[in-house]
Amino acid sequence: MQVTKAKLLPKMRVALLLTASTLGGSPTATGELHWQEAKKEQLRVRLIALAASYPRSSVYSNQEVFIAAQEVEPGEARLLKLVYDFLPYQPRLSESGLDYSTVHQLRATRNPDCDETLAQMASSNKNRPKLAWEYSTDSPGLDPARRRRPLPCYETTAEDYSKPLHEPAGPSPEF
Repeated sequence: MQVTKAKLLPKMRVALLLTASTLGGSPTATGELHWQEAKKEQLRVRLIALAASYPRSSVYSNQEVFIAAQEVEPGEARLLKLVYDFLPYQPRLSESGLDYSTVHQLRATRNPDCDETLAQMASSNKNRPKLAWEYSTDSPGLDPARRRRPLPCYETTAEDYSKPLHEPAGPSPEF
């Protein structure tokens, strides 16, 4: 019995695929485990200072870093670091105005890897542009030497930004 070239090619392809899949190993299953994903939290924050603003790119995503206050209870607030990512065609968060009476509603993801103290944020770093903090109007002052605990870092994007609300600020908490 003579095997023709036309009959042999499909069998060779199957054998080649089996060999390649065996040698290459089996791909690992990367299912989405929803309980392991970082959860976005609804935040209402007041911007205290613009700590870093990188040069705006017309190609890549852009970033601003803020020090913000989140009201925990009436009259009590906690400081946090807010990293805002936006694309070239989206507005900067700082364009909405640095006014402490404005409450910004947004969804953000907690990222412990970018936690920093105020002193670390104020120090000159090769990766961070040199910028004197630009404070919001009527915001409480910050003393980087006084606060030693790292600020919890939250990351958000322009898509997760809801809106600014103008609410009168109560007595400024001491930070």
